[in-house]
Amino acid sequence: MKQTHLFSEQDGHIGTDESGKGDYFGPLVVAGVYLPDDQKDVLLELGVKDSKRVTDNRAQILSDQIREGYRHTLVVIGPEKYNELYAKFKNLNKLLAWAHSRAIENILEEVPCFLAITDQFGDERFVINALMTKGKNIELIQRPKAEEDMAVAAASILARAEFLRRMHLLSQEFGAEIPKGSSARSEEVGVELVKVHGPEILNKVAKKHFKLTQRIFNALG
Repeated sequence: MKQTHLFSEQDGHIGTDESGKGDYFGPLVVAGVYLPDDQKDVLLELGVKDSKRVTDNRAQILSDQIREGYRHTLVVIGPEKYNELYAKFKNLNKLLAWAHSRAIENILEEVPCFLAITDQFGDERFVINALMTKGKNIELIQRPKAEEDMAVAAASILARAEFLRRMHLLSQEFGAEIPKGSSARSEEVGVELVKVHGPEILNKVAKKHFKLTQRIFNALG
């Protein structure tokens, strides 16, 4: 059934952002939001801002509101797929470009648009080259602090909330609190997981190219 949305479509643009890039455990999530030009003030009134400036609980509440009101997409790359793609691209920025381009293309399947804004994470040609047929005619703007744009801020909220949800499911699956970030606690949890499940578990729960992987194996001797 075709999804309905609270607001009519006007001229607007796409914003994309990611969550999980710097977290050892869990997925990489890229979200895209199509924001009609006349809806910026609505998001401001809701309190939408860069997800790094809101609490986890608030991000989840705002995510529900954004998902209900606006065309959006989520590209969730679980650890196993992430490790497979990283082995293929051998470059995090190229992997990010692939995921952001998929988000842009997904939105373009639903609504015509000629502008997309993303955060600056590498050579913009990475994203341009990864765009397929529908994305070839779009103007792409990559800039530092892109979350100041309301469509990008909304995407950052969606990505953060979905990342948190997936991390909660991961913690439930293994009966332990799987930490965010890439810290000493992450190393401790990684060591315990390998002790219980064997070294292959890291391919299922972690981004293996992080230096933390080697530290975990070193700690295990």
